[in-house]
Amino acid sequence: MEGVEMARSRMQKCLDCGSYSLSTTCKKCGGIAQAAGPLKFSPQDPQAKRRREYENVTDPKWVQKLPSPKGEEE
Repeated sequence: MEGVEMARSRMQKCLDCGSYSLSTTCKKCGGIAQAAGPLKFSPQDPQAKRRREYENVTDPKWVQKLPSPKGEEE
């Protein structure tokens, strides 16, 4: 399958059928699989500053795009 990047985690979960494997292509249905769990979090994240700049989190418009918790919608 062309265009599929290398997985960041070994355990993959198929987006179509939900089965788990170590491949980015599902063995059962042939669908695309992605990392089954989130990446590790570190408080000393060396890429945090670059990621915040990329997402432009200091812009007030960015805050307005965030979803509000249920029950607090106006």
